[in-house]
Amino acid sequence: MFLIDFILHIDQHLREFVQSYGGWVYGMLFLIVFCETGLVFMPFLPGDNLLFAAGTLAAIGSLNPWAVGGVLALAATLGDSTNYWIGRKYGKKLFHPDRAFPSIKHLQATEAFFNRHGGKSVFLGRFMPIIRTFTPFVAGMGAMPYERFLMFSLSGTAVWVGTLVPAGYFLGQLPFVQKNLTAIILLIIFVSLLPLIIQGTRHYLAQHKGLPDNPNTM
Repeated sequence: MFLIDFILHIDQHLREFVQSYGGWVYGMLFLIVFCETGLVFMPFLPGDNLLFAAGTLAAIGSLNPWAVGGVLALAATLGDSTNYWIGRKYGKKLFHPDRAFPSIKHLQATEAFFNRHGGKSVFLGRFMPIIRTFTPFVAGMGAMPYERFLMFSLSGTAVWVGTLVPAGYFLGQLPFVQKNLTAIILLIIFVSLLPLIIQGTRHYLAQHKGLPDNPNTM
């Protein structure tokens, strides 16, 4: 319940952490993003909303925007590489059909996504919760050349962090955004999950109504 509350009201919790721990909040931001991108059993940690909320705190002077961007970009890059090498070394040994985390269904969905988009799935997956966590693992499991993987990972990280943190920083200075930040963060969560919701609904309808389940429309 705490995790759900933390995700839904991440702006409030980050403010509390800044007030209580000061500069240590940068370490917390690093740890959350590193675990979300680097450990296949933690896809439920906040990502997009965390970046936006951190940007809004920088807008009101609670955090340094350049430090926020640098810490989050470093965490995402190192997390991706860690996940890649875990996948390359252990592959499907970590998965079991009866185990909830990591989920074999999420792995299969990511494999389909990876097969559909090839190397650029590392870039595209950066913007999709859950897929973002599993894509580096699948890339490593499939023995994708590390140099090629790193190129897509760095470019995806640059756009991901370079879009959401500045968006939070500039929009966070607007009174309307400050008054409705929780609602905006909920909207960000919904939008980021929308591709997965659409694909899941399409797959459900295909199974129960005999419709063709076309993954290429994701």
